[in-house]
Parts: sequence; structure tokens; C-alpha cells
Amino acid sequence: MLLAIDMGNTQTALGLFDGDKLVRSWRMPTDRTFTADEIHVRLLGYLRMYGLTLGCVDEIAFAGVVPQLTHEWHAVAERIAARCIAVGPDTAAVTHIRAPHPEEVGADRIANAVAAEKFYGAPSIVVDFGTATNIDVVAADGCYIGGAIAPGLRISMDALVARAARIASIPLETPPHAIGCTTEEAVQSGAVLGTAAMAEGLVARIRAELEAPDACVIATGGLAPIVATSTKVFDVVDGQLTLKGICEIARRMRDREPRTV
Repeated sequence: MLLAIDMGNTQTALGLFDGDKLVRSWRMPTDRTFTADEIHVRLLGYLRMYGLTLGCVDEIAFAGVVPQLTHEWHAVAERIAARCIAVGPDTAAVTHIRAPHPEEVGADRIANAVAAEKFYGAPSIVVDFGTATNIDVVAADGCYIGGAIAPGLRISMDALVARAARIASIPLETPPHAIGCTTEEAVQSGAVLGTAAMAEGLVARIRAELEAPDACVIATGGLAPIVATSTKVFDVVDGQLTLKGICEIARRMRDREPRTV
């Protein structure tokens, strides 16, 4: 089976695939101090929860934004004799990126674009609500062409709490009204509804630039369910989109390998 890893700045999502089917998924913190030993123990624990062993993993594919952890994951793959693929320059032959500097495009954004085109068609727009809010755009020919990056919802909330002395930590929930009747509701309106409004505005502009008013809009990322309840701009909410894209890239890489008789 394939273990797909979406290594973000705050959390790392892991998905175990049997072919194209996602059979298990987990989340763990992205801790830059983790060694290969720590990752190995955690992975073993996740698998044991469902009666699985490391022997079921014959391939690891990851999209990572933390180079030092990428190195540690490679070490884990070597220990369990699993084939290892990193989304990026090494997989450029099976992804379609039309950008001035393709080497600068984040691996998670590449995976999102691949999954969006495969599962939802093109043109399409992915809004990924994580540490940052990333908007990834797939043109009508299936190529990733760019997008937008904004501070994430939780980062914005943390900054507000840190700088505004009279605002305590407030749960990230959709408020009942845009006009907040209490301080808590007002902050939730600005944060959650404000993020939804930003997504609506950028999606509208992107659709206009694409000349594709019906381009599919997909929400993903850990905070997608919160924002998605506040807007009708999304056609689909797919929390596993990035993992699916990593799996698809790994499949394409296998298909390129010469077959032995």
C-alpha cells in the first residue's frame, strides 16, 4: 500500500491508500524537532490502531514544505524498505505546471492541482484553508497556472489575540449573523465570515480572468469545514484532496517506469 503524506507548516496529514482507495487517514503535528526515530514510532502506533504493520507500506509519497522533516521521512522509508517519492522537481514529468518559476510552486499546491483536474475537471479552483489560505488555479487545459496566498484563518486570529489586549482567545465558529452582537460574535464575523468573503471575492475575480464562470471550486484543508458553512461559493468540500493528489502523482510515476517481463 501507499502512504501519502501532506506535510504542512502546522499539521501533517497521512493517508494509507490501497490502489486509489483511501483506507485510513491520520493527522499529527508538524514538529521540526522530530527525528526519524520519533516519526517511526508514531507511524507504527497509527498502523497498530487498526491491526496493521509497517510491512503493509511498500511506497511512501509526500508533499512537504519543511526540508529537514523531508530528510527524516526519507530515512524512515529506507528503514522499512519502502519506495519513496517526493512531489516536486523529481515528479515534474507527470505534473503540468505553466508558471514562470515552476520550481517555486509548493508541493502541496501541485498535488491540489493534480487532484482537482483528475477528480473535478478543468478549469477548477482550489481553496486550501491551512496555515496559509492558498488558492490554486487549474486552467482549461489541465495546467496549474498560479493563484493566491493569504494569511490563514488561525494565524489571523492568533495575531489579533496577541495584539489586542482586551480580546481573549475565541473559538473558530461561524457566527449567527454578520453583525456581531457581542465581542466574540464580532471577532468570529470578521475572522470566519471575512475569510469566506475573501474567498468569494478572489474566486469571482479568478473566474472572470479565466473567462470560466462555471469553473469548479473545491475547498480543502483543516479549516475548510468551518469556512464552507459560511458561503455558497464552493461546489465541493474535499478534505482529502491533497492526499489524493499525492497518490495520483505516485501512480503516474510508477506508470512511467519500464516494465519488466
